[in-house]
Amino acid sequence: MRKNIPLNFLPLILFLLFFLGMAVIQFASPDMPDNDGFYHIKLAYLMRTEGLKPNFSYLPLSILNQDEFYDHHFLFHVALIPFTFGDLRVGAKWAAVVFSALAFLAVWFLFHRQRVPFSWLWALALLGISDAFLYSMSITRAQSLSLGVLALGFLWLLEGKYWRLAILSFLYVWMYDAFPLLAALGVLHFAAIAMTERRLEYRPLIFIGGGIILGMLINPYFPVNITFSIQHMLPKLTNATSVRVGNEWYPYDTGQILKNSLPALVAFASGIFALGLAGRKMTVRTALALLTALLFGLMLFQARRFVEYFPPFALIFAAFAWTPLISDVQPEDQTEELVDPTRQTLLSRISYPAILLAAFVLLTAFKSIPAAQKSIQDSKSYTLYANASTWLKENSPAGSRVFQTDWDDFPRLFFYNTHNSYLAGLDPTYMQLFNPKLYDLWVKISRGEVDKPSRYISKSFGASYVHTDLSHVDFLDMAKNDPGLKEVFRDSQAVIFEVLVP
Repeated sequence: MRKNIPLNFLPLILFLLFFLGMAVIQFASPDMPDNDGFYHIKLAYLMRTEGLKPNFSYLPLSILNQDEFYDHHFLFHVALIPFTFGDLRVGAKWAAVVFSALAFLAVWFLFHRQRVPFSWLWALALLGISDAFLYSMSITRAQSLSLGVLALGFLWLLEGKYWRLAILSFLYVWMYDAFPLLAALGVLHFAAIAMTERRLEYRPLIFIGGGIILGMLINPYFPVNITFSIQHMLPKLTNATSVRVGNEWYPYDTGQILKNSLPALVAFASGIFALGLAGRKMTVRTALALLTALLFGLMLFQARRFVEYFPPFALIFAAFAWTPLISDVQPEDQTEELVDPTRQTLLSRISYPAILLAAFVLLTAFKSIPAAQKSIQDSKSYTLYANASTWLKENSPAGSRVFQTDWDDFPRLFFYNTHNSYLAGLDPTYMQLFNPKLYDLWVKISRGEVDKPSRYISKSFGASYVHTDLSHVDFLDMAKNDPGLKEVFRDSQAVIFEVLVP
C-alpha cells in the first residue's frame, strides 16, 4: 500500500524546512542581529577553553562582579559550546538557525500529539506569523530554546506528564531566567480546568514549583543565583523605565505591531471567530491556549521583547480553535499525517481547509521572510569596535579597566577583547543596583555633563582608558578640554583616551 510521507520522516523534513527558512533569514547578511549574541558565543567559548565556570572578572562594578557572578543562561551557553569551534561569529549565526528550528519543531510536536489536523501546515505557519518574531528568533540568545521549552511544557500539562514537567522546570532554571513563564503556564492551566471542567487541578503546579525550587537550590551558582534573580526581575516588574534599559523592554506602538505582526493578530482574531462559529464549550487545551496568548499579548504591549512568545501562541490558539470545525468538514483519514490515496477519488482528496491554510502559510511567509531579512541586513557591522578592541588588547595592561560611555557596547568589546575589564554591560540596572551613586555619576559623565571627567574616571571608577563612539559629542567636547585625557586611538567607529594620573 502506497503512502504519502512516512510519519517517521516527517519531523526530519519539517526540521530541514525550518532550518532552511531561518538560514535564508540569518545569512541575508554577514552581520549578527543585535548585540547579545556577541556576549553569549564568547562566554560559551570561554566555558569550553577555561571550564564551565570561567573566572568572570569583566564587570567588576556591577552585580555580575567576580564574587557575585551568576550565569543565568548556563545551559544555553553549554548548548552553544559545539558552535565555538572556528569563527565564533559564524558559529553564533548557525546556532541561532538550529535553535529556532528546534523550537519550531517543538510547536509541531505539540500539534501532532494533540492530533491537530494538518499539524505540519500549522507549524510551517511559524515562518510567516510575524517578521519581528522571525528576527528575534534569529538572535543568538536563549529565547528560541525557551519557546521550545514552553511548547513542551504546554503539551505535558495537557497530557498530565507531571514528572516530565518537574524535570523540564528544573532544567529551565539552569537554562534561562525566564523560568517563571513555565509557572505562569501552570497557573493558566489551573484556571483553564477550573473554567471548563469546574474542578481544581493543582498537581501540575506542585511539580512545576518543585522543579523550579530544586533548580534554584541545586545550582552551580547557589546561593548568588537567588539574590541575582530577585535583583534582576524586580526592577523590570515594578518600573522598567526607571533606568534606561534596552529598547526591547519598551513597547511597540500600534502601527509597529500592525506592520510586523499582522499575521499573528489575524490568527488570534480568527481563533476567536472560530470559537463563535463552533458554538461549543471550549476544551481545556483551547482555553489554555487562549489564556496563554492573552498573557503574552499583554506582555507584548508592555515590552517588545515578548514578540518571541505572542505570535507562536496566537497560532497555537488558532490551531486549537479551528480544529473542531476542520474535523467536521474533513474526512477523518484526511486529517491524519498518513493518507492512502488509493482509497480516494481525485475530488475527495481535495482538502479545502488545507488549501486555505497553505495559502495563509505561503502569503505570510512571502511577506515576513523578506522583512526579517531586511531587519538582519540593517544590523550594525560585525566589525564594530574590532579595531578599538585590538588597540586596547595590544597597548594596555592586562585587566586594566575601560570606561565605556555606552553600556550596550559591552558585548562587542567583550567579544573582541577579554584582555580588559569594563564598567557596565548586558543590562544597565546591574551597575545601578551595585552602586546607585556611581551609576548616576557614570550617566552624567557619559552625557558630557561633568567638567574635567578624568578626575572621576580615575578615582571613582578605577579606569585607565575610555572608550566612546563618535555620537557622544558632548562627552568628546569635555574630553577635548580635559588635560587628564589623552586621545590615543581614533577610527570611524570609536575613540580611545588614556587617563593620565596626576
